[in-house]
Amino acid sequence: MSVLSHSRQSSGAARIVRGEKSHSGRQGMREKTITGYCNPFSATPGETIGFMISTYAPGDYEAELVHVRAGDDFSDASVGMIEDVLAADFAGTYPGRNQPLQPGSFGVVESGAPIGPMDGLTMAAWIWPTLPGGRSQSILGCWDADRRAGFRLLLDAEGALALEIGDGKGGGRMISTGTPVVQRQWYRVSASYDARTGEVRLSQQPHGLSPGQSVAAGAAEARATLERGLRPESGEAPVMFAASAGAEGPADHYNGKIDRPRIAARALDPADVDRLMAAGPDESLRGDLIGCWDFSRDIPTDRITDLGPAGRHGRLVNLPARASTGFNWTGEAHDWREKPEHYGAVHFHDDDLYDAGWEQDFSFTVPADLPSGLYAVRLRHGGDVDRIPFVVRPPLGTATAPAVFLMPTASYLAYANYRLRLKANPLFGDGRPKCVNDAFLGAHPELGGSTYDLHSDRSGIQYSSRLRPVTNMKPGDNRPWGLPADCNILALLDHVGEPFDIITDEDLHQHGAALLAPWRCVITGSHPEYHSTAMLDALETFTGQGGRLMYMGGNGFYWRVAFRDDLPGVLEVRRAEDGTRAWIAEPGEYYHAFNGEYGGLWRRQGRPPNRLAGVGFAAQGFERSTYYRRRPEADDPRAAFIMAGVTDEIIGDFGTVGGGAAGEEIDRHDVRLGSPRHALVVATSEDHGEQMLRTKEEFLSTIPWFDDPKVRADLTFFECPNGGAVFSTGSISWAGSLGHENWNNNVARITTNVLRRFIDPTPFELPGETAKGDRR
Repeated sequence: MSVLSHSRQSSGAARIVRGEKSHSGRQGMREKTITGYCNPFSATPGETIGFMISTYAPGDYEAELVHVRAGDDFSDASVGMIEDVLAADFAGTYPGRNQPLQPGSFGVVESGAPIGPMDGLTMAAWIWPTLPGGRSQSILGCWDADRRAGFRLLLDAEGALALEIGDGKGGGRMISTGTPVVQRQWYRVSASYDARTGEVRLSQQPHGLSPGQSVAAGAAEARATLERGLRPESGEAPVMFAASAGAEGPADHYNGKIDRPRIAARALDPADVDRLMAAGPDESLRGDLIGCWDFSRDIPTDRITDLGPAGRHGRLVNLPARASTGFNWTGEAHDWREKPEHYGAVHFHDDDLYDAGWEQDFSFTVPADLPSGLYAVRLRHGGDVDRIPFVVRPPLGTATAPAVFLMPTASYLAYANYRLRLKANPLFGDGRPKCVNDAFLGAHPELGGSTYDLHSDRSGIQYSSRLRPVTNMKPGDNRPWGLPADCNILALLDHVGEPFDIITDEDLHQHGAALLAPWRCVITGSHPEYHSTAMLDALETFTGQGGRLMYMGGNGFYWRVAFRDDLPGVLEVRRAEDGTRAWIAEPGEYYHAFNGEYGGLWRRQGRPPNRLAGVGFAAQGFERSTYYRRRPEADDPRAAFIMAGVTDEIIGDFGTVGGGAAGEEIDRHDVRLGSPRHALVVATSEDHGEQMLRTKEEFLSTIPWFDDPKVRADLTFFECPNGGAVFSTGSISWAGSLGHENWNNNVARITTNVLRRFIDPTPFELPGETAKGDRR
């Protein structure tokens, strides 16, 4: 093949070159040398997807288009990779190149007049440092690190407040209080410099403490006299918050909160600093203001608003946390919309990452004849193989099949680059990587983490983006969780020959119930845990208007999330009170910044999963999976179609996920939590053992383990109004049992029975009612 240039675009029609089946996951822990991502993740015919690639060793790479028909390749018992190689214009050889990542959030001012040499200056802010010491961290200023020019307020390598000034000509100084600040304590910090006298004043004062406590918390003042005439000259460096400008990008990232940053073009005395730090610009100081920024404005956006006369507005980069409590938060308001002035802080992290910003290598315009499905660009580099998946969906308002698979991309994002598994802990053992992608993730912290992980300052990660390489959102070479596990469901649909379309959570959030209208049956993934309000509304509307829902997993419809309509591919999670959490949101920070909605469990919002799916999260345990035992309700004529051809009492005592169909995270039917009273529980799991513990939101206090009857998965069916119905497996592990014995098993049979009845237009009847016809 010839070597192709970067940014090649393809719109060639789909033609199968060859079909392939493999078990590449069995080849051992090879070295991973190529990765990438795409945008958007789903597209319809005529739309274009861009692909961004990076290599980690010399050499060209090959790219080709594949249709993914199966993608669980974790073990010998797995279905394996089944994919068709398709013709595409972009297919070929490309020059490899390494594209670096630059994590770390910051603010930057992009408007207002340039800041020239000054005879004096004052900088001030409220700060809440979370990881002081170890290296310099810029708070605010206008500093060119390469020229040593400009001015900045920072924490030095010892964690003490410091002022650094330079003229870019070799003249410059750093002056420090010499007293380290402490973590998670509010300080009012300020620094002033008079170039005419050389006088410097520094102040770091803890907020809300008694005098004795303040000393222990690092209260400090410092004064120094420099040579006269040193006038800070920043050149073209912008005003920045939580970082400084460097030759290779932002540097000296700050960890912690910043509130009310201010810069004045004069050395202010302490009384003037008090006025400077008021809520708005003091009229007596307006003529001296370089910037008076109010982070409590425009919280749902990336905008930074300057209240000063110069209008030096800016933007936030890499999604630092907004809707964060400020120095003046009293607990009186918990919703930032009620008292936004109490939420004037932004929490910055040195490992925040929204958009990798890589250059595009090539693109692909979806041809008109490419069917809806899961596809991938398959990359080969040396001995490594990587796949960048994407979804082709039908045009809005159309369907090419009676059933649609709703790919749970919100949950994929919540778990994107999940690192908790790489650390030794009681849930996951010794922390050693079990697959190539886990090993690569562990070696590359710059890829960021999931919403189950912690930032470097030990605060929870509440934003997750797909505009970066996501190692666990790929078919093959991954543990059967998320997308690889869901590939087992797609493989079953393919095996039984029932046509289906695919859409994503992002599509559902954007288009709502109208998106689902053309289909008779919606099939979920194995773990559809995260839903926005728009998504949940759409599914409830769908089932209420005659739609059929196959809930193929466990722990579904559990957490509320928020999306940004102006930023593609990112979600926000606020882990509010209660629930199984890897971290807990800070007090007062339970409301999403993106849209102002209260975060946390849908159960606590009055919308438990049971109401939609008939079952809700009951228990969690990862040591082993077990089976279901058939119940008398399975013989009810209403459930006859479910068990057609299945005479076994034991269902699913096999599978690739823990050895059974009921495991990992399981759901039960419970009328007290909203499960319909007319629902039929046709089978219930048993014999979970001590490792499967009931979800913590159902306990008022800690208790010893006991044989808990509420720890179970309930295989549940019920009818809905207007001819609709719901079938729920109540277990994440169900999907791992589908392919057992080449699909010849009772789990696959039950699933196929339900699918074929749910795509049948014959309406279901609510008990005691007469069918009114199918709206589809």
